[in-house]
Amino acid sequence: MAASANISTLSSSSALSKPMSKSPSFCLNQPQKTLFSLFPKTLPKPSSFPFKPVFHRQKHQFIVSSKNPISDFFTTNETDPEESFLPSFSDDDDKPREECGVVGIFGDPEASRLCYLALHALQHRGQEGAGIVAVNNNVLQSITGVGLVSDVFNESKLSQLPGEMAIGHVRYSTAGSSMLKNVQPFVAGYRFGSVGVAHNGNLVNYRALRHMLEDNGSIFNTSSDTEVVLHLIAISKARPFFLRIVDACEKLEGAYSMVFLTEDKLVAVRDPHGFRPLVMGRRSNGAVVFASETCALDLIEATYEREVNPGEVLVVGKKDGVQSLCLLPHPEPKQCIFEHIYFALPNSVVFGRSVYESRHAFGEILATVAPVDCDVVIAVPDSGVVAALGYAAKAGVPFQQGLIRSHYVGRTFIEPSQKIRDFGVKLKLSPVRGVLEGKRVVVVDDSIVRGTTSSKIVRLIKEAGAKEVHMRIASPPIIASCYYGVDTPSSEELISNRMSVEEIQEFIGCDSLAFLPFDSLKNMLAADSQTFCYACFSGKYPVMPREIKVKKVGDFLDDGLNGPMDSIDGGWVKGPRNIEIEKEIDPMYQQSKI
Repeated sequence: MAASANISTLSSSSALSKPMSKSPSFCLNQPQKTLFSLFPKTLPKPSSFPFKPVFHRQKHQFIVSSKNPISDFFTTNETDPEESFLPSFSDDDDKPREECGVVGIFGDPEASRLCYLALHALQHRGQEGAGIVAVNNNVLQSITGVGLVSDVFNESKLSQLPGEMAIGHVRYSTAGSSMLKNVQPFVAGYRFGSVGVAHNGNLVNYRALRHMLEDNGSIFNTSSDTEVVLHLIAISKARPFFLRIVDACEKLEGAYSMVFLTEDKLVAVRDPHGFRPLVMGRRSNGAVVFASETCALDLIEATYEREVNPGEVLVVGKKDGVQSLCLLPHPEPKQCIFEHIYFALPNSVVFGRSVYESRHAFGEILATVAPVDCDVVIAVPDSGVVAALGYAAKAGVPFQQGLIRSHYVGRTFIEPSQKIRDFGVKLKLSPVRGVLEGKRVVVVDDSIVRGTTSSKIVRLIKEAGAKEVHMRIASPPIIASCYYGVDTPSSEELISNRMSVEEIQEFIGCDSLAFLPFDSLKNMLAADSQTFCYACFSGKYPVMPREIKVKKVGDFLDDGLNGPMDSIDGGWVKGPRNIEIEKEIDPMYQQSKI
């Protein structure tokens, strides 16, 4: 795959605001104030931060030369999309998709190279674009490109990113032929210097924030909600810099795990609900590493220390080492359960739990609550493998590779003129006739979204000679869209929202079908069950989308295409109906719909 790259070097003579106070760790204990309050009709006047910070200081020696870039990517204005609701999913790739992965490294002379390797370990979280920003001699230097990490970066490009601090990002998106301008990390200049940011998640009040910023004179160049964060930081009058981040985050609603880079500091922040993962580790030379998953730490030989806690800001600097503060009093954590079901690699530890052990337990539960007479257990690779191992072990039936996945299928391919049925699935999955022929087969998959791929897989296995095909799904039925950084179809497209289990079984053509029971999932999680978000299974949202339409992926729209945004492939889905909010935001819309 050819990669399109963008290389920029931005410098600033401005210094960042004065260094952080040496007072001790700080938590804001004002329960009446919450990060997720409704945003006012006009932007509040930025003011100095009203709380007294107390720091937890961990002293470490770092030698860092830093410099700051100024980006002029705030150049063009765009209108928001209104009525484009085109499906984003391919029939042959019917899975939820994690939007992206982030990495931050401080205090290593090969920061950009380590960042490159860590992004490679996080490639499963985003395959459409990658970028790295490094600091050298007070300049933030940025390279971003379209394609896989290995497509975007080579020895020549990495040599252009010297320095001991770096942040990186891998991104997933489906819209548009070119999306280079939306590839993160973003770098922006403001009056005190420059800042780079990489963001994993989705802001559910993005449109309201953007409209208000535009009303106050802000100009946007991308459709990414991450750009909103940069604008909020720029207009804040809080000092020092990390308090600008706190000030900006007070206005955000939704999911965000972010890493920021300035000329002399690395900052990691996680939203108060902790929807998306973010972990901290340390290399043997003392370098601090932040990443979306622990698998990235493993590859660069960093030792996992802990998660970045929900609502926490971690500031890393040469002078004061690692400082921790509480962003805001945070409610009960609501961490994304799909990290354990599908997104994360099995060798990662996410939210303090082994992903491998979780998936193995899901399979064991399925074998207990939905047993069936069978001869062999197979998985839909790769995400169904561990659950299938758990099912086979509990059922006492051999696990075998009945489907072989090709890892070399690109986004486009040439189909012969004589149409081949289920061509897309056949390109990716090949049945092993010797395993399947004449057998009663249990097929374990992690989830069913629209059901289109499942029906093709069942047909593929039966065409290979299987006598019976029994589908076992290692998650509860998905009945609702995600608004917190996962690319899912609208609720109307979700098969479990439209059909009963019996109807789905008939639709996909299997001999029996069973999902992981929701109560069994919560029982397996035991005391931790209240700390997870189950909105996609229940339709109950920890943070209600407060807009008429909500972006399902933070930077899904207008990927570098020319023309008005309402002509772009739809990255908007309708939010849950809230009459009061609709009246507040758009009275004419409300009148037209009732």
